[in-house]
Amino acid sequence: MKFSVSILLYIIPTIFLSCNSENNTTEASKAESSTTEVSLNNPPEGYETLFNGKDFNGWNIITDNEQSDVELFSVEGGMIHTYKNLEANSVQPFGELISEKEYENYILSVEYKWGEKKFKPRDEAVRDAGVLFHGFDEDIFWASGAECQIQEGDTGDLWLIGVRGSTKLESSNQHYAPDGDTFTKGEDPKKRYQSFPRNWFWEKEGWNKVIIEVKENSAKFMVNGKLVNEVFDLEYYDEVSKEFKPLTTGKILLQAEGAEIYYRNIFIKSL
Repeated sequence: MKFSVSILLYIIPTIFLSCNSENNTTEASKAESSTTEVSLNNPPEGYETLFNGKDFNGWNIITDNEQSDVELFSVEGGMIHTYKNLEANSVQPFGELISEKEYENYILSVEYKWGEKKFKPRDEAVRDAGVLFHGFDEDIFWASGAECQIQEGDTGDLWLIGVRGSTKLESSNQHYAPDGDTFTKGEDPKKRYQSFPRNWFWEKEGWNKVIIEVKENSAKFMVNGKLVNEVFDLEYYDEVSKEFKPLTTGKILLQAEGAEIYYRNIFIKSL
């Protein structure tokens, strides 16, 4: 009898959370999930590709170790492959692939898949990466902006890097809830890293799709068609005026953070 009750206690909240996330799927994610998988680097109607599948034209590579000459980002079979030719468990730098252009008001679609290799100093940690948008101050590592976390167990977490922003959380567990209470982090410009957890975890084995819908200084995160997080009232601190100002545009970054990962089908649609 105890076994049956415990099963029910697990199943009921799981079904509730699943249904709740389904109801909060945005129009953008519905449109994406209803289409069949597109061929490699062939954007859906209304989108354009940010990565041409051949080289890194339009992108720059920055690492946290300027003395290192390793190739963190490689092009392989029309995809981006991080840490391709590097020995597993070796000490390697972190890096970011950053767009040359700035973007505002768009839907960004990125697919990713984990590789097998991990590298020191994160060789014993979960695999980690991310997509950062409204990026600026790229002379600082990591660049400032807002990030949709890509990490085993945590894909869809919101990270604020050198910026201020708000989201809605369920007060009881502090996870994202579309109808929750408003919480703000990043009030202290000197406290560079702040995060908000997603409401559920939808990563699956193999390829996953992350969609970031950006409007002015707000954004919503979808993972495999499910709304998992959002940010609004994004602001940066203006050192001249000594006040926060809306952050409405910036560069797009893909991270390499000590774990082998593949990126493909990087598409953008202007809103």
